[in-house]
Amino acid sequence: MSRRSTIVGTGSALPPRRVTNAQLAETVDTTHEWIVERTGIHARHIAADGETTATLATEAARKALAAAGVDAKQIGLIVLATATPDQTFPASATLVQSALGIDDCIAFDVAAVCTGFLYALSVADNMIKGGMADHALVIGAETFSRLLDWEDRATCVLFGDGAGAVVLKAVETGDKGILATRLHADGRYNDLLYVDGGPSTTGTVGKLRMKGKEVFRHAVVNLAAVLNETLAATGHAAADIDWVVPHQANKRILDATARKLGLDPARVVVTVDEHANTSAASVPLALDTAVRDGRIKPGDLVMLEAMGGGFTWGAALVRL
Repeated sequence: MSRRSTIVGTGSALPPRRVTNAQLAETVDTTHEWIVERTGIHARHIAADGETTATLATEAARKALAAAGVDAKQIGLIVLATATPDQTFPASATLVQSALGIDDCIAFDVAAVCTGFLYALSVADNMIKGGMADHALVIGAETFSRLLDWEDRATCVLFGDGAGAVVLKAVETGDKGILATRLHADGRYNDLLYVDGGPSTTGTVGKLRMKGKEVFRHAVVNLAAVLNETLAATGHAAADIDWVVPHQANKRILDATARKLGLDPARVVVTVDEHANTSAASVPLALDTAVRDGRIKPGDLVMLEAMGGGFTWGAALVRL
């Protein structure tokens, strides 16, 4: 029996500060109705001073470890997906490692924006298959609010902060685990979704810029394609899926993708209304939400999918 990775615990973290659309409308030229109609978002969580990507990631990791019944000292690998690291270097994964009291393990960040968690999951899965670790933490964490131009109502209303994590464990038997992952990128579309700064260009953090209509069009096509590709790799059909856990960018994208694949909308986990778009944290946040409220149960076949700046996009089929 070949070695594979299984998800044995999930966890998440949100900053205590919850900002509703009505509160946002007090400082931004927008309305609750305008935001909901275009995005499905009702509220988002915003990190306070002293709350960082690494602190949120650490909280989510601790909850995932507790859910898995795994001691932090057993972790041999930490892969943290983020576009908003605490520092240019070292990797925020090493800050999480230190906070968890782990003296030595493999720890690094992955940057693939909203698809980051899927990239990180695939990397960790293959490293476990290769025997480099028996237990891994895969985390998506962001403080995206610190990249926003709060005078650009087309983008600042879309995003929030948070973190999600899973614990992976190597197993040699059984039918559970990560069945397939598929990843893509196409850098020709950089100018449709990007941050206008960086250490080697402007020497500043920069602000997020997006052409929403173009991103929407590419998202629906790319996500439908990669979901079909991932299903084909395992011999499953869309009807076999118990739950889809998508990147929570926009409710209209979620609905359009479900329609394109003939998926039951009731089987799509939606948290964008309360979390907004948390980039790399989006998928693991939604997964943990649905696991903890009892929707997703052991044995369920779950499709994870995301698309983000780059463009990057990907999917993973997992038996919980």
